[in-house]
Amino acid sequence: MPTFAHACLAAGIAIAAAGAVHAQEKAPVSADPYAWLEQVEDAKALEWVKAQNAKAEAEIASTPRFKQLEASILTILDSDAKIPAVQKIGEYYYNFWKDKQHERGLWRRTTLAEYRKPQPQWETVLDLDALNQAEGLSGDEKWVWHGADCRKPDYQRCLIALSHGGSDADVTREFDLTTKTFLKEGFFRPAAKGGLGWKDADTVYVYTDFGDGSMTSSGYPRIVKEWKRGTPLSAATVVYEGKTDDMYIAAMHDDTPGFERDFVSRTIAFYNDELYLRGADGKLSKIDAPNSANKGAFREWLTLELREPWTVGGKTYAAGSLLAARFDDFIAGKREFDVLFAPTDRTSLASFSFTRHHLVLNVLEDVKNKLSVLTPGADGWSKSAFVGAPAFGTLAVAAVDPDESDAVWLTAADYLTPSTLSLAEIGKAPEQLKSMPAFFDASRDVIEQHFATSKDGTKVPYFLVRPKDLKYDGNAPTLLYGYGGFEISLTPAYSGSVGKGWLEQGGVYVVANIRGGGEYGPRWHQAALKANRHKAYEDFAAVAEDLIANKITQPKRLGIQGGSNGGLLTGNMLTQYPELFGAVVVQVPLLDMKRYSHLLAGASWMAEYGNPDTADWDYIQKFSPYHLFDPAKTYPPTLFMTSTRDDRVHPGHARKMMAKMLEAGKDVRYFENVEGGHGGAANNAQTAHMNALAFTFLWQQLTK
Repeated sequence: MPTFAHACLAAGIAIAAAGAVHAQEKAPVSADPYAWLEQVEDAKALEWVKAQNAKAEAEIASTPRFKQLEASILTILDSDAKIPAVQKIGEYYYNFWKDKQHERGLWRRTTLAEYRKPQPQWETVLDLDALNQAEGLSGDEKWVWHGADCRKPDYQRCLIALSHGGSDADVTREFDLTTKTFLKEGFFRPAAKGGLGWKDADTVYVYTDFGDGSMTSSGYPRIVKEWKRGTPLSAATVVYEGKTDDMYIAAMHDDTPGFERDFVSRTIAFYNDELYLRGADGKLSKIDAPNSANKGAFREWLTLELREPWTVGGKTYAAGSLLAARFDDFIAGKREFDVLFAPTDRTSLASFSFTRHHLVLNVLEDVKNKLSVLTPGADGWSKSAFVGAPAFGTLAVAAVDPDESDAVWLTAADYLTPSTLSLAEIGKAPEQLKSMPAFFDASRDVIEQHFATSKDGTKVPYFLVRPKDLKYDGNAPTLLYGYGGFEISLTPAYSGSVGKGWLEQGGVYVVANIRGGGEYGPRWHQAALKANRHKAYEDFAAVAEDLIANKITQPKRLGIQGGSNGGLLTGNMLTQYPELFGAVVVQVPLLDMKRYSHLLAGASWMAEYGNPDTADWDYIQKFSPYHLFDPAKTYPPTLFMTSTRDDRVHPGHARKMMAKMLEAGKDVRYFENVEGGHGGAANNAQTAHMNALAFTFLWQQLTK
């Protein structure tokens, strides 16, 4: 079982409701002249969107350069040569695949023997394009894949989640793997925030919108129920009810053979959750560990990832540590732990993965992955090297089948090296199975890591990808990317779109590992929470200033890009540091921080930003771009991008900021995709279009 809080947070971030989504919006603030743009589907608002889109398209998308780039990116996205990542389900290896012929995608499977071949033969399990056609769906109502949960041990039935148009909202439908059809009388969860998960062959846990009062103020499930096959959803029995101001309530069944357990999770806020063990009698026993710790269970082990120091059993364990205890001993009251990882000033825990007999530890050391293997024994845990791990690049490890084997999938990539996928048996050299082709010419570039000094003296790492023959005269068009939130780390990754759209053109690409992220563990994240949010922006500005001081670029040649929390970042750079930049791309952003907690999933982020309806507003307003905008100031050319179907971060943020800047006569343009959810696009063609818009705009502005 993976760390449970991670799973719930991922669900909390990634799953929202369609029909119920817009009902979560509170009435707009009447004093705001642009509040009408918060009405997502309002005819007047959509007409405004259409007009802005047309202007942006005319300016950016009408050039031959744009059309060539869009076609190149789409070719990359549709390429059959991409690595088909697989998940072992029973005896088969499943993959979800999108290309030119399969716009919405195929869920397909093959055998390991076949997968080893350069061109495996695949068996189609579910064709979403065919399903959309059969069900008469068109436009933004077409299904988008959200994943499948297939029941052990026979793997005959799956619960498949599908979303209309790519919104976070989805439905769940029961699917028969033997006939490859949906069951007409199977489990079905209507479109709503939440999910459905197996308990046994005829029982599921369901957490969803059950009607009035059943959702949290964040717009996620407040109640989880147990639902028996053959009964209506209304007959499902309550397992647990959270509070209205909680974030997300869920339950799951751990079906590890010999260690079957049921859990209920109460996520109060990000990195603040309670985990309960559910007995056969339905009674709940709280796992007595800090709410801030990420809790996980695998076979006989309980794992705790600490985000704050914890004193227990006469010992104090450092924040950022990974602890392990025997699950049954812990439940019985023992508080004896093995420290599987303890952080240093330069290291943090990136991830860990259990195999049948081992645990693979993935550590970030100055934002570079280092792998090792831990093995439990009679005398505790022993440590050994991970045989054959690459020396550089972003490394990810995932168990192939932790119930049965010690095999892992090992992926590796960096900004210039295409991703590879290897199959590795612990203790043996990895067997490379797949490699992504080179989608752009990287021979002229080099990767470097540098450190900028922030306003308070903190050293902030950043990765720099530049031409080997770069002239340090300040004239290189440079794109600086960042995120800086929710303890998410930005590590080197191969992107054909960035390579084709920026690097191959001769541009410099920079990724800033600013505070708010997870590059140095919980402390790096917590350093930029709430009233300290400004530190993330100071870090980003410091990287920009370092690039300028080192004559890599200059303000008129320096562009920035970021999405979601990264959109809040770029919005703040726009309004607080306009003199540093020559162009700004703000994607699916939060911008109106007075209203954010009243729009869609916004309330779930108050642990990150604070509550604007309290005294917190005193500091929140200092990083609310919508309120920091000054019509008397000069701002760099800006492009706002969002999605009508984004039911996580409300499109009203981007709409209103655009309208305010437009009325003030600023150099600003706007594009809103009608589909796509928080990712901005529902298929490869839409992704290619939006990427090409961003890169073309940036290149136009930075090479004037």
